Amino acid sequence: MSDYDYDLFTIGGGSGGVRASRFAAQYGAKVALAEKQYLGGTCVNVGCIPKKLMSYAAHFHDDFAEAKNFGWQVGDTHFDWTTLIANKDKEIGRLNGIYRKLLDGAGVAIFDGHATIEDAHTVLVNGRRISARYILIATGGHPTLPDLPGKQHGITSDQFFHMPSLPQRVVVAGGGYIAVELAAILNGLGSKVTLLSRGPQLLRAMDADLGVFLAAEMKKKGIDVRCNAAIASIAEDGGRKQLYLKNGDEIDADCILFATGRHANTEKLGLQAAGVEVKQNGAVIVDQNFRTSVPSIYAVGDVIDRVALTPVALAEGMVVASALFQDGGRKISYENIPTAVFSHPNIGTVGLTEAAARDKCGDGVLIFKSEFRALKHTLSGSDERVLMKLVVDAKSDRVLGMHMVGAGAAEILQGFAAAMQCGMTKAQLDMTIGIHPTSAEEFVTMRTPV
Repeated sequence: MSDYDYDLFTIGGGSGGVRASRFAAQYGAKVALAEKQYLGGTCVNVGCIPKKLMSYAAHFHDDFAEAKNFGWQVGDTHFDWTTLIANKDKEIGRLNGIYRKLLDGAGVAIFDGHATIEDAHTVLVNGRRISARYILIATGGHPTLPDLPGKQHGITSDQFFHMPSLPQRVVVAGGGYIAVELAAILNGLGSKVTLLSRGPQLLRAMDADLGVFLAAEMKKKGIDVRCNAAIASIAEDGGRKQLYLKNGDEIDADCILFATGRHANTEKLGLQAAGVEVKQNGAVIVDQNFRTSVPSIYAVGDVIDRVALTPVALAEGMVVASALFQDGGRKISYENIPTAVFSHPNIGTVGLTEAAARDKCGDGVLIFKSEFRALKHTLSGSDERVLMKLVVDAKSDRVLGMHMVGAGAAEILQGFAAAMQCGMTKAQLDMTIGIHPTSAEEFVTMRTPV
């Protein structure tokens, strides 16, 4: 008989925590999980899923406008925010239930409440002390407000998904993927949007061409994109927000949405008392096996601040479950992780940026680039364009990076990401027959480096 109540106690019911708990239970471990808010974590509740549902909604604005040149006569249209939010919430509630059923089906005990770590093998939940051979921290992260006067007048992405109405004038502060996604959604649904980026370009963590190209496309859609624009302070007068920028500009808005950073959910977890070391930003420090400074305590997902993506958290959770309760054969590589930005138009990217490739290979990098108008828009009347870019190691001919801005970019890059995991070369791309007519075929027909 075990000396502990459970073999594994997981704190956090998001993607990584649920996956690790389910697989650990399937491997024969006795598992419990505590979640203080909602199952599914950020992705299901205030992230990937509701964001993409709302992105679909925002695209109808363009679809209606573009239908005319294809022979469709579209009548008067009207968008109702409350209908979208109600239907979105219904779907999120359904997914919450699915997560609970998955855990129940795997035999994982669920504790609805806040868990605190007391020592290497003990957690406290709802006044009850529970012992576990291993503890897994999978508490995720949360959006933060910047430290500036009047920040309390703004909201974060968490509040965005529950706004009571669609604001008429919105300022989105931030230049990362969350900022451009939410700006695109609001613009498509009918808000007048100003996007403020503190840096010289959008999406600075991605290939430089992507942010520059996206900014131009967003401006075509009526978004006021301003780079090198920092907020000095915010005031409020009768519900109207007044932004004062450091360059002297002033902007009036009904809503200020901050997408300027996230912080690991490690407060009030008892980490310091338990001896778990954290970074200066609060993220849990782990080794390559996701073990913390306390050998019996592990951590995965956004709380370790490595790669904040749902599929990465899932993979990390499976690695931990395998290491603790199976053969430990599962591994994870952080190279060639594909990702998408559901801006309008979409972005898909995998592998190295041009700058990173040049840091790695010096001058031995070949760049292939294509910009064009998609076939659909030869009739639609839209002036939206597509950008595709290949980064190739000239010495080995291996494809190091693939980047795209355009409709369906995420769907297109997923398949190419699998090929890159297999070490795809430019010659193999050239030998691949394209599917015609598609935008995707451009990736296998680019022949001349720029």
